[in-house]
Amino acid sequence: MAFRHGVYKSEVPTSLLSPAQLNGGLPVIIGTAPIFMADSSCVNKPVLCYTYQEAVEALGYSRDWEKWTLCEFIYSQFALFGVGPCVLINVFDPGKHKEKLPLQEFTAHEGVINLGKNVFSQNLEFETGKNYSKNTDYFLEYDELGNLCMTLAGQLANASSVKISITRAKTENVTAYDIIGGITSDGNATGLELIGEVYPKFGLVPGIIGAPGFSENPTVAAVMRAKASNINGIFTCISVADIPCDDSGAAKYSDVPQWKNRNNYVSTREIACWPKIKLGDDVYHFSTQLIGLMNSVDFDNDDIPYASPSNHMLQMNGCVNAAGDEINLGLEQANYLNSQGIVTALNFAGGWKAWGNRLGSYPTNTDPKDNFIPVRRMFDFIGNTFILTFWQKLDAPVTVRLIRTIIDSFNMYLNGLTAREVILGGRIEFKESENVLTDLMNGDLKFHIYITPPVPAEVIEGILEFDPAYLEELFNAMR
Repeated sequence: MAFRHGVYKSEVPTSLLSPAQLNGGLPVIIGTAPIFMADSSCVNKPVLCYTYQEAVEALGYSRDWEKWTLCEFIYSQFALFGVGPCVLINVFDPGKHKEKLPLQEFTAHEGVINLGKNVFSQNLEFETGKNYSKNTDYFLEYDELGNLCMTLAGQLANASSVKISITRAKTENVTAYDIIGGITSDGNATGLELIGEVYPKFGLVPGIIGAPGFSENPTVAAVMRAKASNINGIFTCISVADIPCDDSGAAKYSDVPQWKNRNNYVSTREIACWPKIKLGDDVYHFSTQLIGLMNSVDFDNDDIPYASPSNHMLQMNGCVNAAGDEINLGLEQANYLNSQGIVTALNFAGGWKAWGNRLGSYPTNTDPKDNFIPVRRMFDFIGNTFILTFWQKLDAPVTVRLIRTIIDSFNMYLNGLTAREVILGGRIEFKESENVLTDLMNGDLKFHIYITPPVPAEVIEGILEFDPAYLEELFNAMR
């Protein structure tokens, strides 16, 4: 050590660490988008979007929601609920999910040809010997309905019709296996496998996994549950799935529990929804609006997911089945679905609201952390916060100072949550019984976290009794 003479200073690590900041309900949504309308190459790539404009610029937009499921979610999330961000994953591949039509004659109306919906602007072919240049002889633009419109100019300025071979999207070729995805031969992830890229790419932990339009498929729902249980090997979240409301699924409310159980929508990390809902002429998958509602409720609670979405307003004016026929549920029918672990909608007091606090695991699983939606989400939220907060201490020497830093820091965090009544109480302990010497010798430390998130007030009952003692007031008033 060098000889020193004087006054010096040094630093030691702070004994208390600030908790990592999480977006507790970050939605990661897998589906299809008309990326050819945006000249985009966003195929099997997570796209982080904070605004409606950002989402449309990246993925395109069409009102044909049956074909373009991400467009339904984009509109609901940003236009109806006004919440962000979200991560969108498009699996529609213009190079694969397409069909080329033979040469056909299109008639011009006032110098404009309507080539139809879902037509690629990049793949137009004219009849042999006709060489027309884009932006010189014609201009292309998608109208508000998603039609590709060709404005004639140059050589085509006076043409009454033009023979063109068009290529258009064929979303029918997108299958459940495109949504499920996997790892390609060149090592790239696709579909739901891309969930593992969200945190490394954006620094945000997934909070909700959804696939409106595809989660009605039991295989897709099963993979969604599996991903929610293990993200990057350390994080957890929930998934939201729809139960089909047609003859192949459950067209009547009384058929829903049997379909749910038969198809295994019974996970502790899954919200099962039924039926579809509508707002005006627009029809939404229930999961689409429920995710937006959860994000909205979280936003009102400082982005902490301790409140249930149940009994909060949806953006709807009716329930419908897959055929568009109206479904009217009374309180008894809605409660029956709730009793079977199914979230639905109810118009009973104060307008249309989400109705149900339970995960798909209910009623078989009665553990509060495994059947109440907000309790499950709070366990994930606090667990993920613990991981991110103390990742910086990983591989540090195992000393008393390290253990005390973790205990003191997280107890302070839990005390703050308790003071705000986000949890009823919580503490962290380093228990000797859970840390045997052989584990400690191997660098394996276990901290026991006790937490009690508030359960939803699912039943509020007033007990009325006639008390004859108050009849004495008749005589007291006359004295």
